[in-house]
Amino acid sequence: MKKIIFVYGGWEGHQPKETTEIFAKIMEKEGYDVEISNTLDIFLNEKKLNSANLIVINWTMGKLTLEQEKSLLKVVEKGVGIAGWHGGMGDAFRENTNYQFMVGGQFVSHPGGIVEYEVNIIKKEDPVVKGIENFKLVSEQYYMHVDPSNEVLAVSIFKNKEFFWIEKTVMPCVWKRRYGKGRVFYASFGHSVSDFEIFETKEIIKRGMLWAIGDL
Repeated sequence: MKKIIFVYGGWEGHQPKETTEIFAKIMEKEGYDVEISNTLDIFLNEKKLNSANLIVINWTMGKLTLEQEKSLLKVVEKGVGIAGWHGGMGDAFRENTNYQFMVGGQFVSHPGGIVEYEVNIIKKEDPVVKGIENFKLVSEQYYMHVDPSNEVLAVSIFKNKEFFWIEKTVMPCVWKRRYGKGRVFYASFGHSVSDFEIFETKEIIKRGMLWAIGDL
């Protein structure tokens, strides 16, 4: 049985425990051995990390030591998948640029705060998003600095006239990539539990985790 380790913590505004539990239950139902940790010291446990097939990060901001970062990146580079959403993965460990290099992007702003925006599927035949139509969210629309090597599956377009200089900017919001032998999946939605009350967001992240673990 393949194993998934969920690691949650950091800023409480993103409801890390509650959102982690949503996907831990989903992946348990899919037949995976799930472990949940609320300490970054798990990244120093080489035996534990090497026992995993997928690591799910849900830790907004926070501090990752260089030793913890090096250990995490090492196992991903060797082939352990990694996945996450919103600030839990895309705004984690702001001082760790090597971690950001692995993720493929970094949050820099959510112009306008909570806004209505549309997620546009652009790679419709990819199994992570296949059969999912464009959908709307009322949430934080992340503006990110993004790696051009990402394989982008969905984007959002900024329409907030208050920030006129980014009007019509097309921003990747779901992508996958490689880091060494490891598969990396990220979705920028997931600000709180309410984001996962619609089918599309949960389904995309579930499929993204399945892809990252090598089963999709």
